[in-house]
Amino acid sequence: MNSRFDNPFPYSDDNKRYQTYNYYLRHKFGTKVFKIPLNIDLGCPNRDGTKGVGGCVFCSAKMSGDFAGDPHEDILTQYREIREKMSKKWSKGLCIPYFQAGSNTYADVETLRKMFYTALSFENTAGLSIATRADCINEEKADLLGELAEKTFLTVELGLQTIHDETALKMNRCHTFADFLKGYEMLRKRDVNVCVHIIDGLPGENRDMMLETAKTLGQLDIQSIKIHLLHVLKGTVLAQMYERGEFRALDMDEYVNIVCDQLELLPAEIVIQRVTGDGAKDDLVAPLWSLKKFCVMNEIDKEMGRRNSWQGKALSE
Repeated sequence: MNSRFDNPFPYSDDNKRYQTYNYYLRHKFGTKVFKIPLNIDLGCPNRDGTKGVGGCVFCSAKMSGDFAGDPHEDILTQYREIREKMSKKWSKGLCIPYFQAGSNTYADVETLRKMFYTALSFENTAGLSIATRADCINEEKADLLGELAEKTFLTVELGLQTIHDETALKMNRCHTFADFLKGYEMLRKRDVNVCVHIIDGLPGENRDMMLETAKTLGQLDIQSIKIHLLHVLKGTVLAQMYERGEFRALDMDEYVNIVCDQLELLPAEIVIQRVTGDGAKDDLVAPLWSLKKFCVMNEIDKEMGRRNSWQGKALSE
Protein backbone atom coordinates (compact mmCIF):
# COMPACT_ATOMS: atom_id res chain seq x y z
CA MET A 1 0.00 0.00 0.00
CA ASN A 2 1.37 3.40 -0.99
CA SER A 3 1.26 5.05 2.41
CA ARG A 4 3.63 6.48 4.97
CA PHE A 5 1.58 4.52 7.52
CA ASP A 6 0.97 0.81 7.90
CA ASN A 7 -2.74 1.60 7.61
CA PRO A 8 -5.26 -1.24 7.61
CA PHE A 9 -7.89 1.04 6.02
CA PRO A 10 -7.74 2.23 2.40
CA TYR A 11 -6.99 5.91 2.98
CA SER A 12 -3.49 5.77 1.52
CA ASP A 13 -4.00 8.61 -0.96
CA ASP A 14 -5.00 10.87 1.95
CA ASN A 15 -2.13 9.75 4.22
CA LYS A 16 -4.53 9.43 7.13
CA ARG A 17 -5.50 6.75 9.61
CA TYR A 18 -9.11 7.89 9.57
CA GLN A 19 -11.66 8.55 6.86
CA THR A 20 -11.58 12.27 6.12
CA TYR A 21 -14.39 14.22 4.50
CA ASN A 22 -12.03 15.20 1.68
CA TYR A 23 -11.24 11.52 1.00
CA TYR A 24 -14.91 10.54 1.10
CA LEU A 25 -16.10 13.30 -1.25
CA ARG A 26 -13.25 12.84 -3.71
CA HIS A 27 -14.01 9.14 -4.01
CA LYS A 28 -17.77 9.70 -4.19
CA PHE A 29 -17.69 12.40 -6.87
CA GLY A 30 -14.34 11.75 -8.55
CA THR A 31 -13.14 15.33 -8.06
CA LYS A 32 -12.46 17.95 -5.41
CA VAL A 33 -15.62 19.04 -3.58
CA PHE A 34 -15.73 21.97 -1.17
CA LYS A 35 -18.37 23.69 0.92
CA ILE A 36 -19.61 27.25 0.39
CA PRO A 37 -20.77 28.58 3.81
CA LEU A 38 -23.98 30.63 3.66
CA ASN A 39 -25.86 32.72 6.21
CA ILE A 40 -29.64 33.07 5.88
CA ASP A 41 -29.99 34.68 9.30
CA LEU A 42 -32.71 32.40 10.67
CA GLY A 43 -31.59 32.90 14.24
CA CYS A 44 -31.94 30.36 17.02
CA PRO A 45 -34.67 29.40 19.51
CA ASN A 46 -32.01 29.61 22.21
CA ARG A 47 -31.65 33.35 21.61
CA ASP A 48 -35.13 34.69 20.96
CA GLY A 49 -36.78 33.33 24.10
CA THR A 50 -38.50 30.35 22.50
CA LYS A 51 -36.14 27.95 24.31
CA GLY A 52 -33.81 30.39 26.04
CA VAL A 53 -32.04 33.73 25.81
CA GLY A 54 -28.42 34.66 25.20
CA GLY A 55 -27.60 31.51 23.27
CA CYS A 56 -25.08 28.86 24.26
CA VAL A 57 -22.30 30.31 26.41
CA PHE A 58 -19.65 29.50 23.78
CA CYS A 59 -21.52 30.82 20.74
CA SER A 60 -20.39 34.04 19.08
CA ALA A 61 -22.75 36.78 17.96
CA LYS A 62 -22.47 35.34 14.44
CA MET A 63 -23.88 32.01 15.68
CA SER A 64 -21.03 29.85 14.37
CA GLY A 65 -21.15 31.67 11.05
CA ASP A 66 -17.91 33.61 11.42
CA PHE A 67 -16.71 32.43 8.02
CA ALA A 68 -20.10 32.37 6.28
CA GLY A 69 -21.52 34.89 3.85
CA ASP A 70 -23.06 38.27 4.60
CA PRO A 71 -26.71 37.72 5.65
CA HIS A 72 -27.63 41.10 4.14
CA GLU A 73 -26.93 39.63 0.71
CA ASP A 74 -29.06 37.04 -1.08
CA ILE A 75 -27.69 33.52 -1.06
CA LEU A 76 -26.72 33.53 -4.75
CA THR A 77 -24.54 36.59 -4.17
CA GLN A 78 -23.02 34.98 -1.07
CA TYR A 79 -22.39 31.79 -3.02
CA ARG A 80 -20.69 33.55 -5.92
CA GLU A 81 -18.51 35.76 -3.72
CA ILE A 82 -17.25 32.93 -1.51
CA ARG A 83 -16.80 30.57 -4.43
CA GLU A 84 -14.68 33.21 -6.18
CA LYS A 85 -12.43 33.44 -3.13
CA MET A 86 -12.14 29.66 -2.90
CA SER A 87 -11.38 29.35 -6.61
CA LYS A 88 -7.98 30.92 -5.91
CA LYS A 89 -7.15 27.76 -3.98
CA TRP A 90 -9.25 25.26 -5.96
CA SER A 91 -9.78 26.35 -9.55
CA LYS A 92 -11.85 23.28 -10.37
CA GLY A 93 -14.29 21.13 -8.50
CA LEU A 94 -17.86 20.84 -7.28
CA CYS A 95 -19.46 22.80 -4.47
CA ILE A 96 -21.84 22.07 -1.62
CA PRO A 97 -23.86 25.09 -0.47
CA TYR A 98 -23.58 24.95 3.30
CA PHE A 99 -26.26 26.62 5.39
CA GLN A 100 -23.96 27.20 8.33
CA ALA A 101 -24.84 30.10 10.63
CA GLY A 102 -27.59 29.68 13.21
CA SER A 103 -30.31 27.03 13.13
CA ASN A 104 -31.17 26.51 9.50
CA THR A 105 -34.46 24.71 9.95
CA TYR A 106 -35.80 27.40 12.27
CA ALA A 107 -38.46 28.76 9.86
CA ASP A 108 -41.68 27.64 8.23
CA VAL A 109 -41.44 24.85 5.68
CA GLU A 110 -42.20 26.99 2.63
CA THR A 111 -39.43 29.45 3.50
CA LEU A 112 -37.03 26.56 3.92
CA ARG A 113 -38.19 24.91 0.70
CA LYS A 114 -37.52 28.09 -1.29
CA MET A 115 -34.05 28.59 0.22
CA PHE A 116 -32.90 24.99 -0.15
CA TYR A 117 -34.16 24.50 -3.70
CA THR A 118 -32.66 27.83 -4.75
CA ALA A 119 -29.25 26.73 -3.48
CA LEU A 120 -29.65 23.36 -5.16
CA SER A 121 -29.97 25.14 -8.53
CA PHE A 122 -26.58 26.88 -8.24
CA GLU A 123 -23.90 26.07 -10.79
CA ASN A 124 -21.54 23.16 -9.97
CA THR A 125 -23.60 22.09 -6.97
CA ALA A 126 -22.99 18.54 -5.76
CA GLY A 127 -25.43 18.56 -2.84
CA LEU A 128 -26.45 20.50 0.25
CA SER A 129 -25.35 20.68 3.89
CA ILE A 130 -27.75 22.14 6.44
CA ALA A 131 -26.65 22.89 10.01
CA THR A 132 -29.32 23.07 12.70
CA ARG A 133 -30.43 21.95 16.15
CA ALA A 134 -32.32 18.68 16.48
CA ASP A 135 -35.10 20.46 18.37
CA CYS A 136 -35.69 22.61 15.26
CA ILE A 137 -36.86 19.57 13.30
CA ASN A 138 -40.44 18.30 13.27
CA GLU A 139 -42.20 15.75 11.08
CA GLU A 140 -43.12 18.32 8.41
CA LYS A 141 -39.57 19.63 8.14
CA ALA A 142 -38.19 16.10 8.20
CA ASP A 143 -40.46 15.30 5.23
CA LEU A 144 -38.94 18.22 3.29
CA LEU A 145 -35.42 17.07 4.15
CA GLY A 146 -36.30 13.52 3.13
CA GLU A 147 -37.61 14.85 -0.18
CA LEU A 148 -34.32 16.71 -0.75
CA ALA A 149 -32.31 13.62 0.18
CA GLU A 150 -34.02 11.73 -2.65
CA LYS A 151 -32.92 14.40 -5.13
CA THR A 152 -29.38 15.25 -4.03
CA PHE A 153 -26.49 14.44 -1.71
CA LEU A 154 -27.87 15.98 1.47
CA THR A 155 -26.31 16.11 4.92
CA VAL A 156 -28.07 17.58 7.93
CA GLU A 157 -25.58 18.65 10.59
CA LEU A 158 -26.91 18.45 14.14
CA GLY A 159 -25.14 20.45 16.84
CA LEU A 160 -25.11 18.13 19.83
CA GLN A 161 -21.75 19.03 21.45
CA THR A 162 -22.09 16.49 24.28
CA ILE A 163 -24.35 13.62 25.31
CA HIS A 164 -24.14 14.79 28.93
CA ASP A 165 -27.20 16.81 29.92
CA GLU A 166 -25.52 18.23 33.00
CA THR A 167 -22.90 19.85 30.76
CA ALA A 168 -25.52 21.06 28.29
CA LEU A 169 -27.41 22.71 31.14
CA LYS A 170 -24.30 24.59 32.27
CA MET A 171 -23.68 25.69 28.68
CA ASN A 172 -27.24 27.04 28.37
CA ARG A 173 -27.93 24.67 25.47
CA CYS A 174 -31.65 24.47 26.31
CA HIS A 175 -31.40 21.16 24.48
CA THR A 176 -31.04 17.59 25.79
CA PHE A 177 -29.65 14.35 24.43
CA ALA A 178 -33.24 13.11 24.22
CA ASP A 179 -34.05 16.12 21.99
CA PHE A 180 -31.13 15.16 19.77
CA LEU A 181 -32.26 11.54 19.50
CA LYS A 182 -35.77 12.58 18.52
CA GLY A 183 -34.56 14.76 15.64
CA TYR A 184 -31.91 12.23 14.60
CA GLU A 185 -34.50 9.44 14.43
CA MET A 186 -36.87 11.51 12.28
CA LEU A 187 -34.06 12.15 9.81
CA ARG A 188 -32.73 8.61 9.64
CA LYS A 189 -36.27 7.25 9.19
CA ARG A 190 -36.24 9.22 5.92
CA ASP A 191 -32.70 8.15 4.94
CA VAL A 192 -31.26 11.63 5.50
CA ASN A 193 -27.51 11.64 6.14
CA VAL A 194 -26.69 12.95 9.61
CA CYS A 195 -23.47 14.64 10.73
CA VAL A 196 -23.08 15.31 14.45
CA HIS A 197 -21.02 18.13 15.97
CA ILE A 198 -19.26 17.56 19.29
CA ILE A 199 -16.99 19.83 21.33
CA ASP A 200 -14.03 18.66 23.40
CA GLY A 201 -12.98 20.71 26.41
CA LEU A 202 -16.38 21.88 27.63
CA PRO A 203 -16.22 23.15 31.23
CA GLY A 204 -16.81 20.38 33.75
CA GLU A 205 -16.09 17.54 31.35
CA ASN A 206 -13.21 15.14 31.84
CA ARG A 207 -11.60 12.78 29.33
CA ASP A 208 -13.92 9.89 30.17
CA MET A 209 -17.00 12.02 29.51
CA MET A 210 -15.65 13.16 26.13
CA LEU A 211 -14.85 9.57 25.16
CA GLU A 212 -18.32 8.47 26.25
CA THR A 213 -19.83 11.03 23.86
CA ALA A 214 -17.82 9.63 20.96
CA LYS A 215 -18.50 6.00 21.91
CA THR A 216 -22.25 6.59 22.21
CA LEU A 217 -22.44 8.35 18.83
CA GLY A 218 -20.41 5.56 17.25
CA GLN A 219 -23.20 3.17 18.22
CA LEU A 220 -25.80 5.22 16.33
CA ASP A 221 -26.53 5.22 12.61
CA ILE A 222 -24.76 8.48 11.84
CA GLN A 223 -22.84 9.09 8.63
CA SER A 224 -20.29 11.68 9.75
CA ILE A 225 -19.01 13.62 12.72
CA LYS A 226 -17.25 16.91 13.40
CA ILE A 227 -14.91 17.00 16.39
CA HIS A 228 -14.36 20.57 17.56
CA LEU A 229 -12.03 22.06 20.12
CA LEU A 230 -13.71 24.46 22.54
CA HIS A 231 -12.78 27.99 21.51
CA VAL A 232 -13.12 30.81 24.00
CA LEU A 233 -14.24 33.83 21.98
CA LYS A 234 -14.43 37.47 22.93
CA GLY A 235 -17.85 38.77 23.85
CA THR A 236 -19.21 35.39 24.98
CA VAL A 237 -20.37 34.26 28.41
CA LEU A 238 -17.70 31.56 28.12
CA ALA A 239 -15.01 34.26 27.91
CA GLN A 240 -16.30 35.75 31.16
CA MET A 241 -16.20 32.32 32.81
CA TYR A 242 -12.63 31.81 31.55
CA GLU A 243 -11.48 35.20 32.81
CA ARG A 244 -12.97 34.38 36.24
CA GLY A 245 -10.92 31.18 36.31
CA GLU A 246 -13.92 28.87 36.33
CA PHE A 247 -12.28 26.44 33.91
CA ARG A 248 -9.10 26.02 31.92
CA ALA A 249 -8.69 25.38 28.22
CA LEU A 250 -7.20 22.09 27.06
CA ASP A 251 -3.55 22.14 26.07
CA MET A 252 -2.54 20.73 22.70
CA ASP A 253 -1.23 17.40 23.97
CA GLU A 254 -4.43 16.78 25.91
CA TYR A 255 -6.60 17.59 22.93
CA VAL A 256 -4.55 15.50 20.50
CA ASN A 257 -4.73 12.45 22.76
CA ILE A 258 -8.46 12.84 23.38
CA VAL A 259 -9.18 13.11 19.64
CA CYS A 260 -7.06 10.04 18.90
CA ASP A 261 -8.90 8.11 21.64
CA GLN A 262 -12.22 9.20 20.11
CA LEU A 263 -11.16 8.18 16.60
CA GLU A 264 -10.35 4.72 17.91
CA LEU A 265 -13.92 4.45 19.22
CA LEU A 266 -15.64 5.49 15.98
CA PRO A 267 -16.51 2.86 13.34
CA ALA A 268 -14.47 3.15 10.16
CA GLU A 269 -17.52 3.86 8.00
CA ILE A 270 -18.24 7.14 9.82
CA VAL A 271 -16.73 10.07 7.91
CA ILE A 272 -14.62 12.41 10.02
CA GLN A 273 -15.50 15.84 8.72
CA ARG A 274 -13.30 17.69 11.22
CA VAL A 275 -10.76 16.94 13.93
CA THR A 276 -10.46 20.57 15.02
CA GLY A 277 -12.26 23.83 14.34
CA ASP A 278 -11.50 27.40 13.33
CA GLY A 279 -11.63 30.34 15.69
CA ALA A 280 -11.54 33.83 14.23
CA LYS A 281 -8.04 35.14 15.04
CA ASP A 282 -9.20 38.56 16.24
CA ASP A 283 -11.84 37.05 18.54
CA LEU A 284 -9.95 34.10 20.01
CA VAL A 285 -9.13 34.33 23.72
CA ALA A 286 -7.98 30.74 24.24
CA PRO A 287 -6.43 28.35 23.49
CA LEU A 288 -4.09 30.35 21.26
CA TRP A 289 -2.26 27.22 20.09
CA SER A 290 -5.40 26.33 18.11
CA LEU A 291 -4.58 29.08 15.61
CA LYS A 292 -1.99 26.69 14.17
CA LYS A 293 -4.72 24.46 12.75
CA PHE A 294 -2.52 22.41 10.44
CA CYS A 295 -0.01 21.86 13.21
CA VAL A 296 -2.81 20.41 15.36
CA MET A 297 -3.93 18.14 12.53
CA ASN A 298 -0.35 17.00 11.96
CA GLU A 299 0.07 16.21 15.65
CA ILE A 300 -3.05 14.04 15.51
CA ASP A 301 -1.61 12.18 12.52
CA LYS A 302 1.71 11.73 14.30
CA GLU A 303 0.06 10.44 17.47
CA MET A 304 -2.04 7.93 15.53
CA GLY A 305 1.14 6.78 13.81
CA ARG A 306 3.06 6.59 17.09
CA ARG A 307 0.30 4.37 18.49
CA ASN A 308 0.12 2.36 15.26
CA SER A 309 -3.59 3.05 15.54
CA TRP A 310 -6.50 3.81 13.23
CA GLN A 311 -10.17 4.79 13.25
CA GLY A 312 -12.21 2.08 14.94
CA LYS A 313 -9.26 0.17 16.33
CA ALA A 314 -10.73 -0.04 19.85
CA LEU A 315 -13.84 -1.71 18.46
CA SER A 316 -11.84 -4.73 17.31
CA GLU A 317 -9.92 -5.25 20.53
